[in-house]
Amino acid sequence: MIRQTLSGIVTAVRTLTILPFPGKDAERFSTALYWFPFVGLLIGAFQAIVMYVGMLTGWVEFAGFATVLTGVIMTRGLHADGLADLADGFWGGKNRESVLRIMKDPNVGSFGVLALFFLMLLKWMVVTKLAAVQDYGSLVIGILLARWVQVQLASLMPYARREGGTAQSFVVGAGSFHMVVTTLCTVLLIFPLAHNDMTHVAVALISAAGAAAAAAVIAYRKIGGVTGDVLGASSELTECVVWLACLLSSAMLV
Repeated sequence: MIRQTLSGIVTAVRTLTILPFPGKDAERFSTALYWFPFVGLLIGAFQAIVMYVGMLTGWVEFAGFATVLTGVIMTRGLHADGLADLADGFWGGKNRESVLRIMKDPNVGSFGVLALFFLMLLKWMVVTKLAAVQDYGSLVIGILLARWVQVQLASLMPYARREGGTAQSFVVGAGSFHMVVTTLCTVLLIFPLAHNDMTHVAVALISAAGAAAAAAVIAYRKIGGVTGDVLGASSELTECVVWLACLLSSAMLV
């Protein structure tokens, strides 16, 4: 059991990042879900370092750009691709079958391009603001919670494709225990990042939960469950929602 759980680290890192990681993948991929928040923390740490180095140039816009780009590179653009596919399918499909067919198409349509453009523009604007106020904690919290949201959706919702797909191995076997464990770990991880500020923690968690709930409702109505694209898109959107919520909360408390 312990060996299987630890092997989930390998699968989690290999799935969510470009980082090479020695070892054997978990036999049950749902085991990797326990480690998603920790991988989010790892990705966030890399992006925070890039933000800090970028700020040494005195060019805050460049620091924001480099930080966002680092996130895309570290994830192989996996979640951004999911957002593009979801936008094409949800806006272009007439029914459940056509939505799923469009989402599976490797080509990116106009809806996908527009969604990516506006999301990346928004991320750059928000991250630039975080860099300007040197709020590295909120940056990492957003990235960490984005991976937590993936676990919640995978645990709560059925897999939408009857024929199976790349994310099915993660969704099948996921359940309430994954939700509870990752939630406890996530809360423990974000407290020091929020400088033990209960308000900051509450704002981050509530905004992430709201993003997850919205994604769940829309995905269930459109396709009756989740796919890898839904999980990836939810991750991208959650980052932006949490960053915005943290910035607005800080502005209101000043």
